[in-house]
Amino acid sequence: MDFDPTITSYPDIGDRAFGTSGRILVSIFMTLELYLVATGFLILAGDNLHNLLPDVNFEFWGLGIGGKQSFVLIVALLILPTVLLKKMSILAYVSASAVLASLVIIGSIFWAATYDGIGFHKSGVVVNWGGIPTSFSLYAFCYCAHPVFPTLYTSMNKQKQFSKVMLLCFLFATITYASIAAMGYSMFGSEVESQITLNLPTGNFSSKLAIYTTLINPIAKYSLMMTPVINRLEERFQSNSNKESSFSPAIRITLVISSVIVALTIPFFGYLMSLVGAFLSVTASVLLPCLCYLKISGTYRKLGFELVIIGLIVLMGILILVTGTYTSLIEIIRHL
Repeated sequence: MDFDPTITSYPDIGDRAFGTSGRILVSIFMTLELYLVATGFLILAGDNLHNLLPDVNFEFWGLGIGGKQSFVLIVALLILPTVLLKKMSILAYVSASAVLASLVIIGSIFWAATYDGIGFHKSGVVVNWGGIPTSFSLYAFCYCAHPVFPTLYTSMNKQKQFSKVMLLCFLFATITYASIAAMGYSMFGSEVESQITLNLPTGNFSSKLAIYTTLINPIAKYSLMMTPVINRLEERFQSNSNKESSFSPAIRITLVISSVIVALTIPFFGYLMSLVGAFLSVTASVLLPCLCYLKISGTYRKLGFELVIIGLIVLMGILILVTGTYTSLIEIIRHL
């Protein structure tokens, strides 16, 4: 984007590298990835609220709705106002709350283990070879925000600080993930759920605090993830006079409704995120950036250290894509 100021989005990078076919390919994977990540947020919220309030059920026009499904609908209604916001500067403040929420969650889980009797005494199989594809898929999912980067970059007042922001974000995310992973394994061993909050006893204050705080992340991040998708769709409906599309509210509401339907159809957070990580995140955040960089920079023309490293990254990505996608699809089909 520094090299070519006309590039303002991730699809523009694909277009700069491979023309119209590159733009279409990047748009498809970017849209699907961000859409399903946002959908996963709804599943996460529904799971945690149902775990906290398992006996709650609702009736709508004589139709009984189960607890988990009803919580997904409620969270979607809470998220809808943030989706209707159009200024990224406002979304930045909404999303920043997720950083504080992550720290509160880690503190609550540590408190539950240290002072509420759970302890750090569990263990399990050191290496579960059958779970390796799923693990790598989830690792990929944890670092899959690349399609959002161009949107964030263009919305920043001080774009020269973008690299520092990325470094701090990745460092903070890594420490957060590693802390949760280490505590989860030490507390529950191989029995740890796809979301550690589902293992916590709901009677303790620390557990309730962790579960309720977990709900902040979906509400805070959903609109940020959906923004590039909304932008692409709004461009399609934009009039020739370059005026703002009158379809904007309808597009945003329709996206929320459709993601609710998907969340209710595939309510398996871990397996869905594994599929997103293996098939979409690896493609959008590993393979396509590498291929676009090789094409734009011309590095592919000469054999050197950089080309070898990028080649190894691409091979690793392909391996994770094939094995992770197959494993995730098998698990989703088995549980449907």
